Amino acid sequence: TLVEKLRSLGEQLDAHRKRQQAAHAGLTLTGMYNVLEKLKSGAPLTDKEKIIHEQGLVSVLKSLHDEIDLAVLEAYGWGDLAGLMQVVNGQSQNVTRTDAIRQLDEALLERLVALNKDRAAEEARGLICYLRPEFQNPALAAAPKQAEMDVESDDDAPAEKPLNKEKIAWPKTLPEQVRAVLDVLKTEGTLSSAELASRFKGVKPPKLGELLQTRVDMGRVRETKAGFSG
Repeated sequence: TLVEKLRSLGEQLDAHRKRQQAAHAGLTLTGMYNVLEKLKSGAPLTDKEKIIHEQGLVSVLKSLHDEIDLAVLEAYGWGDLAGLMQVVNGQSQNVTRTDAIRQLDEALLERLVALNKDRAAEEARGLICYLRPEFQNPALAAAPKQAEMDVESDDDAPAEKPLNKEKIAWPKTLPEQVRAVLDVLKTEGTLSSAELASRFKGVKPPKLGELLQTRVDMGRVRETKAGFSG
């Protein structure tokens, strides 16, 4: 999963920096990251910076950060920004790096502000998604889980949710798709992937499944035996 991928990349990054600094007493993180920025910009290295590059294996450091950047975008569901990120990281020259930095900063700021508003609205309704509940809310983490019924009679089974008469047009952009899915889940409660897909027209089930799994990995959507809920 994306969570496991990011955890692994973070551990590799930490191990790489510690290993190179342990091998070279004068090597500093500041020096390594100054060289990293020069690699991204394409600027030539001085003789001193070439030594830092060699001792710190800064190309490896850059590769790890490039992977982390793209994985984080994927985790947020913002893979459409990967091209700009690659320009910023010196991997592509489709537009100038200065323009790419400006465009990426603006796009990320706009989306993070929207995401913050969504999260604030959720918390106002009492829905809080803890990243580490054992530390952020120990009382909640320690609360016993409600026992599940082993047998359900037909009389007790929940009625199927009626389909909306008018299906929602599947949005074109990924942020709008995420927002539309979350809105349906917030309005209708727990839905199976098939029920959720039936609320939209023009969406392919594999695409919807990928989007749902990404939200589950991020903690924005909960998955249970009954289905998905926002």
